[in-house]
Amino acid sequence: MNEPQEPQGPQVRSLDARSLRGLAHPLRMQLLDALRHGGPATASQLAAKLGESSGATSYHLRRLAAHGFIEDAPEHGKGRERWWKAVHKGLRFDDALLTDANPDVRGAADLYLHEVATTQTRDLSTWLGNRLTWPKEWSQTWDMSSATLRLTPELTRELVEKMHALVDTYRDRAPVEDDTDTAQVRIHTHAFPLTTDSTD
Repeated sequence: MNEPQEPQGPQVRSLDARSLRGLAHPLRMQLLDALRHGGPATASQLAAKLGESSGATSYHLRRLAAHGFIEDAPEHGKGRERWWKAVHKGLRFDDALLTDANPDVRGAADLYLHEVATTQTRDLSTWLGNRLTWPKEWSQTWDMSSATLRLTPELTRELVEKMHALVDTYRDRAPVEDDTDTAQVRIHTHAFPLTTDSTD
């Protein structure tokens, strides 16, 4: 399973058993997401943003650094406080982690996926709550839709790959990053089979 909103290539880190266990913690995942999408920050800044203590954010930032997810950003430091930045722009999850022989790895994989789902739900809820604070062009340009299709596993895989490929075609089309007409747009895709009650 890939995170389709992230770029493919060398900027994407593939999670293995060790790195997954270093990341699979709700606060660590929130910290990494904040650094990836918000840019370099200090433990105090992240604590204020996430409603945590600076002691907690400092500890979990050090754990993320130990596993190679983040690193120092000394170019941003103007005092004694330590600045951090994300090392990679995206992550790639291997479904094989869900069936690993080690139960700790399986548990970490399950926690990771559920936290990703929670984060995506939180992103959407935040947008719905703040939608009217955005300019009209943005408040009328968004999508929350669903479709239910009858597909084989092979067709489902084909559809997912085509959706990811379509998203990729838009990566280099946006204007420069500091253009006032642009914003970070989060794209979520979900594809999974439904259990339905059938009646004769």
